[in-house]
Amino acid sequence: VQLQAFGGGLVQAGGSLRLSCAASGRTLSTYTMGWFRQAPGKEREFLAAIRWSGGSTYYADSVKGRFTISRDKSKNTVYLQMNSLKPEDTADYYCAAERGWGSRWPPREEEYDYWGQGTQVTVSS
Repeated sequence: VQLQAFGGGLVQAGGSLRLSCAASGRTLSTYTMGWFRQAPGKEREFLAAIRWSGGSTYYADSVKGRFTISRDKSKNTVYLQMNSLKPEDTADYYCAAERGWGSRWPPREEEYDYWGQGTQVTVSS
């Protein structure tokens, strides 16, 4: 599976951005898709996950109520809608895919099998 993330940019605090992650190379029917971010000098942080088939979602507390993960099966794309952005949301954002072989929900970071390149999000105050 190849993942390509895009949609990052510069936005003012309080604004919104929608990140996209286009997947290719394999059917995603059993997969879980996730979004992560990594700020400078910090560890990578889980944000949200979605089951491709049923659409179940899970969010980290830090973004619950502000970020929404969704997928468009016809476009093989997963999205992260980010609202009410804060300067502390500044980071490189990554999408990832887990093949669905594990039993944990959501998958642990180390269980994701494929990663896209990061897309940078900068939130100015």
